[in-house]
Amino acid sequence: MFSKKRTNLINIISAISAAGMAIGTMGLIIGLSCFNGFDSLIKSLFSSFDADLRITLAEGKSFSTEDRLLKEIRQMKDVLFFSEVVEDNALLRYENRQVLATIKGVSEDYSNMTGLDSMIVDGKFKLREDDKQYAVIGQGVAYFLSVGINLMNPIDIYVPQKGRKSGTSIEGNFNQGFIYPSGVFSVQQETDSRYVIVPIEFARGLFEMQGKVNSVEVKLREGSDTHKVQSAISAKLGNSYVVKNRYQQHDYLYKTMQGEKYAVYLILILILVIASFNIVGSLTMLIIDKKEDISILKSMGANRVLIRNIFLFEGWTVSLVGAVIGTILGIAVCQAQITYGLVKLQGGGSFIIDAYPIKIIPSDILMIFFSVLLIGFLAAWLPVKFISGKFLQEEAYV
Repeated sequence: MFSKKRTNLINIISAISAAGMAIGTMGLIIGLSCFNGFDSLIKSLFSSFDADLRITLAEGKSFSTEDRLLKEIRQMKDVLFFSEVVEDNALLRYENRQVLATIKGVSEDYSNMTGLDSMIVDGKFKLREDDKQYAVIGQGVAYFLSVGINLMNPIDIYVPQKGRKSGTSIEGNFNQGFIYPSGVFSVQQETDSRYVIVPIEFARGLFEMQGKVNSVEVKLREGSDTHKVQSAISAKLGNSYVVKNRYQQHDYLYKTMQGEKYAVYLILILILVIASFNIVGSLTMLIIDKKEDISILKSMGANRVLIRNIFLFEGWTVSLVGAVIGTILGIAVCQAQITYGLVKLQGGGSFIIDAYPIKIIPSDILMIFFSVLLIGFLAAWLPVKFISGKFLQEEAYV
């Protein structure tokens, strides 16, 4: 591979081919690792808001937690916390501003189930203090309402009364309540601009749901098998209820991210395929350059398979060298980004992270490495099969 050829252009094209495969491999590793980093970041953010498991009705909107099966689930050994949730939409008004949001009433165990208190950007996570009730609102809701935590004005909440026909009077057709904000949380844009967390008693009075809930959220003990517990609860509850894990609660988002990741993978693989054309060119020129050597090998007793394997290995070595160098460089760049945060996110610190997140997954590295080797093998096999075969037929044994 490294020996000087009669035509220096062959060495140059081989070097360019190896460099192209190396750059493509490095790009694949960095690109997929960046997607993995964002995926891991979003999962960690949602884990601060979503419970391990969420139980809802398959049909209908509300149910009673006095169900015997739900009580049995509360007593399961893998269940650490069990929180009742009342959730519905409402109109919020703060001074002269209004916004539609989702009021989420939670029981006392909710603070133990999530890490939402670690996502507070203003104020503190507090739903109750003595006899007073408070709300923790998303950053997007706070922005639209221009809510000030240090101000003493409450948030007015309006919900249509059940069974009442619409009319012109707000007082006669809407349930009204007011609550003071205690903190502002920031998880993810869609969540921040939608949710307001309140005590479940306040939400039940507002939505006229005494003794009922919209869902039940479950936190599992550390080390529990989420899928196994989910299957056990689903089997116990039957078809009347739906049990979703943390990722199924946002399955569209996760599926979209996975689709984008593999779309980038296919695009970069296509670039590698184009780069591998250099291997085809250099190997074709090498076969033509080595016509006399092919004759000598044949006169010494080498058969077609051996001669073809020599050129095949030569072409494949270019890809192997490129794959190894690209893998080393890609992992090195990713590790440098993880350690030093070299490439910053634009936005002047307005994000929860300053630099692009990176996560190296060994299975992705292996997938990329063997994909590059496969492309290199095919790129070497084509000229060897068609061009060397022609010379092997034309040249006579000496």
